[in-house]
Amino acid sequence: MELTFPEKPFRTHGGARVPHHKNTAQKQSVVMPVPGRVVLPVQQHVGAPCTPLVKKGDHVFVGQKIADSDAFVSAPIHASVSGTVAGIEKVMLSGGQVLDAIAIDSDGLMEPYPELRPPKVYNLEDLVSAVRESGLVGLGGAGFPASVKLKVPPDKKLDTLIVNVAECEPYITADNREAIENSQAVLDGIYTIKRILGLERVIIAVENNKPDVIEVLQKIADNEEMDPQNQVRVLPLLSRYPQGAEKVLVQACTNRRIPAGKLPADVGCLVMNITSVAFLAGYLKTGMPLVKKRITVDGSAIADPQNVIVPIGTKISEIIAFCGGYKEPPKKILMGGPMMGIALTSDDLPVVKQNNGILAFGEEEARLMEPSACIRCGSCVSSCPMCLVPMMLEKYTEAQDVDGLSRFDVMTCMECGCCAFNCPAGRPLVQAIRLGKSLVKKAGGKR
Repeated sequence: MELTFPEKPFRTHGGARVPHHKNTAQKQSVVMPVPGRVVLPVQQHVGAPCTPLVKKGDHVFVGQKIADSDAFVSAPIHASVSGTVAGIEKVMLSGGQVLDAIAIDSDGLMEPYPELRPPKVYNLEDLVSAVRESGLVGLGGAGFPASVKLKVPPDKKLDTLIVNVAECEPYITADNREAIENSQAVLDGIYTIKRILGLERVIIAVENNKPDVIEVLQKIADNEEMDPQNQVRVLPLLSRYPQGAEKVLVQACTNRRIPAGKLPADVGCLVMNITSVAFLAGYLKTGMPLVKKRITVDGSAIADPQNVIVPIGTKISEIIAFCGGYKEPPKKILMGGPMMGIALTSDDLPVVKQNNGILAFGEEEARLMEPSACIRCGSCVSSCPMCLVPMMLEKYTEAQDVDGLSRFDVMTCMECGCCAFNCPAGRPLVQAIRLGKSLVKKAGGKR
């Protein structure tokens, strides 16, 4: 059956009308000067951590592989600056895990690794291998190794590529700028993936509150030379959080529902972030692996909000200093957006691959509502994109009732925060659900 393109997005459940605060959307990205030192944790992805391949005193070049793993779900780490390995040290990441990290003192030269070569890609196996070597992970924030996503099992038939440009988190505009500043790479990446995977349609999904991005992407989609069969289209989405979540996005674009515990490939879809697609095109041309990131730096405590391109491993404090520093004492610093980002205890942590934003807020914006008793209004239920009952999940977490948590599908929650955002009682629902998940895992998984 011939695939069709939706004229408008399909209806999805729940969500939240969050304030957007896209303050940096019209600001051209700026390149930060080379930092004196970068710190590269050996795990910057979902999956197994890597093992260092270098030692203290070694000289390294930009793009040189410095850590890797034999595990299937993993991604290698590459030096983001040229210089000397200062040592292997322990760092505590934003999630609380303590890992080895490779510290490199920069020589300021940014010399590329002499052995870098563009990979030769003729088929899917070549593409998966090249993406694995590039160190690419989901750049929208998830951090899932892209090579694993592209290694489609033989029993799965993909027909649709969805390019995720939703960027529905408030403040974050990194993907917005990628679309505007790097549209040729986006186009090249789309057609490479489409050709090698034999996909029948490409849907570029972007929220309708970004007209300048839609205009740029429309020119890509209307390229008759690259797309003579008109199999690439732009789909403006409703401006409602969390449109960028994979399960929500697949349903909005195709009306296909991903069952609990399944992936987009199970319903014939491949979802890739726009920056991931553009990076892939650049890597196939140059052979330079993932060593830098565009970071949105914003929030009421930041003196000069902007999008900054930095070497991975740069300390957050240095990036904020580049943006004019703090204009008032920060009461909360987030890695990521305000809905799903992680609060940091220090700005001394390094930027990692899956980080797309640093937000710092003053006392007024950081103040939380004092929780009160649940009034059973049902706002959390009506706003949950996964059709869960958050108030019951909180109740079973407090009671440490693993059977109840499993019965109400706690592991299906994607922790988007819509329930807590819409709760008039200010209940800490996401924190409770996260704790509930850990209870289920300790008890041996979902029962």
